Amino acid sequence: MNSPARRFPASAYADRLARAAALGRDAGLDALLVTPGPDLRYLLGSRAESFERLTCLVVPTDGAPASVVVPRLELAALTDAAAADLNLPVHDWVDGQDPYAQVAALLPERPRTAVADAMPALHLVPLATRFAVPPVLATEVVRQLRMIKDDAEVEALRRAGAAIDRVHAQMGRWLRPGRTEAQVAADITAAIVAEGHTEAAFVIVGSGPHGADPHHEVSDRVLEPGDVVVVDIGGPVEPGYYSDSTRTYSLGAPAADVAAKVALLEAAQQAAVDAVRPGVSAASVDAAARDVLAAHGLAEVFVHRTGHGIGLSVHEEPYIVDGNTDVLRPGMAFSIEPGIYFRGAWGARIEDIVVVTEDGCEPLNHRPHGLTELPG
Repeated sequence: MNSPARRFPASAYADRLARAAALGRDAGLDALLVTPGPDLRYLLGSRAESFERLTCLVVPTDGAPASVVVPRLELAALTDAAAADLNLPVHDWVDGQDPYAQVAALLPERPRTAVADAMPALHLVPLATRFAVPPVLATEVVRQLRMIKDDAEVEALRRAGAAIDRVHAQMGRWLRPGRTEAQVAADITAAIVAEGHTEAAFVIVGSGPHGADPHHEVSDRVLEPGDVVVVDIGGPVEPGYYSDSTRTYSLGAPAADVAAKVALLEAAQQAAVDAVRPGVSAASVDAAARDVLAAHGLAEVFVHRTGHGIGLSVHEEPYIVDGNTDVLRPGMAFSIEPGIYFRGAWGARIEDIVVVTEDGCEPLNHRPHGLTELPG
């Protein structure tokens, strides 16, 4: 089987750059300044990392071509990017030169600029001193692009979802009384890579009372018969799109009240999935899950938002949360992950990634949603 490409065709990045410039122009900007991070990977396919030496993509909004300012010793970092295929001007620099002045030289006087939200302060401050008008965040521009996934991005997310499903399907091999959370997590980490991810970005194994901490990672706690275990795992597949899926397991037959509450959680998660369609607000999807739990007295133990966008970042827009009036559109991808948490006792969470379609949504995870009983 051929390995997935490390980036999309150059034409995809040409289109993204053109749309970013147009949106920037509509926002009254002269240029977008993008340093290494998810936005640079989205716009150029670059995996460059952020160091003390400045690398910056300059996207003018007046129709001029984008260009890259990069340290000469980091030129190799552009090898996998689309810069060469698109014939983008590359302005390299060496120690002793002023890269911030080079960026400023590519812009008009008194430029109105927007910077990527991942730009480190050690670069933002020197850049800002070159401009009479303080930069603003480019988030509002780039979010409009990154929130709507194209067909190739959705296919990458499908592959990621299928890969993490294959890991969850093996959980019975690892979740056993007498093993520690850390031992289980080590097996899961290896399986995430074996099933097609480039790395394990996160592994949460929350057993017993640790399951009541939504962001517990792992510990040396030994799994015990009767434990309820929350397993939240994910990672990127090429070209950098993430999986993220949570399932809850029981080591042995669960107590009746535990089973009943997880059944309500399953109903809440399904209600939110059913609520997803174009034209509704992100907040309404959050409410669909929350209302089911509130009707059964569980509102206070659902302590986080219902979901988050996903793509080149594990967490990105749109956020499925109360108060978010963003209207869902086809191509948006996000998690649906209500949870219930009983401090000092146990917790449960059920999470799928879904993509908004023309008339509803497509779930990208297909493992059973209810409390999965394993030998205890």
